[in-house]
Amino acid sequence: MAPLSALHEAIARLDASWADAGSAAELSREQLIGVGAAIGLVQRRLDAVHADVAAGIAHESRPELGAESLAKQHGFRSAAKLIAASTGSSTGEAARLVKAGESTAPRADLRGAPLPAKYPVVRQALAAGDISVQAAALITGLLDRSRVAVGVARISEAEQLLTEKSASLPLEDVRRLVDRAEAWLDPDGVPPKEEERRAKRALTMFERDGMVHLNAVLDTETAAPVVTALRGYVSAAFAARKDAPDSDSPDADRRTVPMLQADALAAFCSHALGCESRLPLAGATIIVRMNLDDLEKGKGAATVDGLGQAISAGAARRMAAGGGVIPVVLDGESEILDWGREKRLFTRAQRLALVERDGGCAMCGLPPEMTKAHHIRWWRRDAGPTDLSNGVLLCETCHHRIHDNGWEIRIDGGGCAARVWFVPPAYVDPARRPRLGGRARFDMAA
Repeated sequence: MAPLSALHEAIARLDASWADAGSAAELSREQLIGVGAAIGLVQRRLDAVHADVAAGIAHESRPELGAESLAKQHGFRSAAKLIAASTGSSTGEAARLVKAGESTAPRADLRGAPLPAKYPVVRQALAAGDISVQAAALITGLLDRSRVAVGVARISEAEQLLTEKSASLPLEDVRRLVDRAEAWLDPDGVPPKEEERRAKRALTMFERDGMVHLNAVLDTETAAPVVTALRGYVSAAFAARKDAPDSDSPDADRRTVPMLQADALAAFCSHALGCESRLPLAGATIIVRMNLDDLEKGKGAATVDGLGQAISAGAARRMAAGGGVIPVVLDGESEILDWGREKRLFTRAQRLALVERDGGCAMCGLPPEMTKAHHIRWWRRDAGPTDLSNGVLLCETCHHRIHDNGWEIRIDGGGCAARVWFVPPAYVDPARRPRLGGRARFDMAA
């Protein structure tokens, strides 16, 4: 379907969704969801048309045209400036729109003969409204950066996988997927980038208005213990707040997350100075995971639970040599993980295996230290076993959301190949199409 035809079809769908209501206040819950989805489709398909137009404006504003440049004729230095002025967006947003349009627009050779788009799969998904122009820009940006290093065949495979996976993800998760894909595409490129980022790490301090301001910019290896400890402290504080007998008391803990993080930093530093007591961290542990083959060869990349950026094999070994870090080697030896009905609580080894499969909250993606292992079939009511096939990591909010609103959880496969699926109730999706959860959402595998 051509971009304009697809846009007209989406607008017609929006008109149909809105037909019987004079205002949003008159819409039922089902209608609100339908109209919201239709608006999203119109927005994505409109952006696809806009990306094509932006690429055309950029072509007619290329520097070699000089005074004949379209942007210069209209009083602007560049195509991005012209587009930003016409849309009311930022120059950066306009530049990303141009980039997405140029990467997905049909091309021509030196003789003017037509050529397919540089990234035809992304173009098709963009025109259909399956992905946003922002997601398209992230994907094509990665493919452009990696094209020379990995070759055309690998880029085509990555384009297909990234486009398919991005269709069901919000933009922040697409960013996380692209971060993972960069290490998957070019593992040898991780160490140089890692060194570049490490050289930029900094912590600055200054006083102003009676307050001390801290500003930290950290690479993944340096940040891992900081992030894990802060999140663990916050999780412990919320757990204590939940168990408090009188939450309405004037003395009840009402600190916000930023306040808790600030207090955690102060507590950690005080502890380091005195080093006489152990702080509550809600079982927070740094988990570094990598493939056994990569570990043996000293190449490839590893990941740190709760952080999106991959690290090199060298960084993984350095972190694993330190205290408070658990190295998880995939396909290596491990203790028995399935305990049946012999134990009600999941063991530490089982929880690590669930972290390997789910990556944190299997539904919303919160980091592992902010989750608990839950039985899918309840221990007491359903006689559910304490096995990996009956366990899932969930944060407190998603745990209640699933039980209160009629969602179902299914586990397909076993071991490293297991996948978590969330089945919505019929009032959310009449077809009850399963939604992929857990780490598999971000794994670069067909």
